[in-house]
Amino acid sequence: MTIRFFLRRSLLCLIGIFFASACSPLATPTPFIPPTNPPPLIQPDLIIHPSPTAPAQIQVIPLPTIVPTLDQSNCTNNLTFVEDLTIPDNSFIPFGAAIDKQWLVTNSGTCHWTADYRLRRVGGAALGAPDEIALYPAKAGAQAVIQILFTAPFEEGVYESSWQAFDPNGQPFGDPIYIRIVVSP
Repeated sequence: MTIRFFLRRSLLCLIGIFFASACSPLATPTPFIPPTNPPPLIQPDLIIHPSPTAPAQIQVIPLPTIVPTLDQSNCTNNLTFVEDLTIPDNSFIPFGAAIDKQWLVTNSGTCHWTADYRLRRVGGAALGAPDEIALYPAKAGAQAVIQILFTAPFEEGVYESSWQAFDPNGQPFGDPIYIRIVVSP
């Protein structure tokens, strides 16, 4: 017998074993059978009965409202000009151009500038700006940027607009600030 014959025979035996094992029935799971005597329920030893008394009333006690007040009666107002941030003095501006003028200032007084503080035009041309605007709020010692939007006139010439800070009582204080432009076509 040859080796070839033994190989074929061995291969056929293996295939037969494979088919025989594949045809055997699968194992079936054991069905669940519930217990015949369930465990006893736990009975509570303590039973709470509602009380016949009225429920407690919640009493709201309002707390006093504390409104922080800033005592500015003994403070001093002052504004110190630091520098022009935009549009240096004697800048050449074309007819009708929009001008965004900004100044850097310091609140060099001891009063905080609130929304009641104003900046008013005190001299020169309005250059399209309102005569009064709110002063930028700033705490004492802080720096602030003041911005006014102007419009150049349609006539050639040198124009100046001067502005002054005013406290809530209408009293002027500090350095005046201004814009000086040369309008040309």
